[in-house]
Amino acid sequence: MADKEILLEGHLDYSAPEKQTFKDRIMSMSLSSTSAREWFSKTRESVKPWHEFLSTSKFALPKTMAPLPKRIVKNIDNFQGNYLFVFLGLVIFCVLTSPLLLVAIAACLGACYIISLKNQDHKVTVMGREITLAQQYAAVGVMSFPIFWLAGAGSLVFWVIGASFFVIMLHASLYTSKEELEGFDLELEEIQTV
Repeated sequence: MADKEILLEGHLDYSAPEKQTFKDRIMSMSLSSTSAREWFSKTRESVKPWHEFLSTSKFALPKTMAPLPKRIVKNIDNFQGNYLFVFLGLVIFCVLTSPLLLVAIAACLGACYIISLKNQDHKVTVMGREITLAQQYAAVGVMSFPIFWLAGAGSLVFWVIGASFFVIMLHASLYTSKEELEGFDLELEEIQTV
C-alpha cells in the first residue's frame, strides 16, 4: 500500500464560558430527582381556581361524623396544590413578621453570595488545601445555626406546622364537594310499636 498523507484541517472556535450572576444560577437550578420533578409539576398543575377553593357556599358541617374521614381525604387529594400554597403563605408571613429571623436569613444568604463571588475568581484554600464550594456552604450552615436558634427559628417551624395543620384540616373537613351536595341522604324515621 502506498503511504498516503492525510491532512486534517479544521477550525476550532472556543469561547470562554460566560460568568453567571448568583441570581442567574439560582434561577437556572433544577430538581435533579425525576420523581421530585414529577411531583412538583403534578402539584403545580393540580392547583384549583382560588374562587372554587374559597367558595363559602360550599362550606357546611357534616350531618354525622361518618363521612368526615372520607371528605378529608378527598379534599386533601383534590386541593393538594392549594394547600401547598397555604403552607408557603404561612411560612412567608412568619418570616416577614420576625425581624430577627429576617436579619439571620439575610446574613446567611449574604455569606453564601460572598462565597459564590470568591469562588468565581479563584478557589479558596486553607493551609494549602482546597476547600470545595459544598464544604464552604456547609460551614456557613453550621455557623448560622446559633443565629437561627437565637432568632427563634425552631418555634417558627413548629408554629407553621401547627397552623398549617389546623387551617388545612378545617378547610378539608368543612368543604363539601359537588357529589356530596347532589347526593341524597337517607333519613331513618322512628317506628313505633303497639
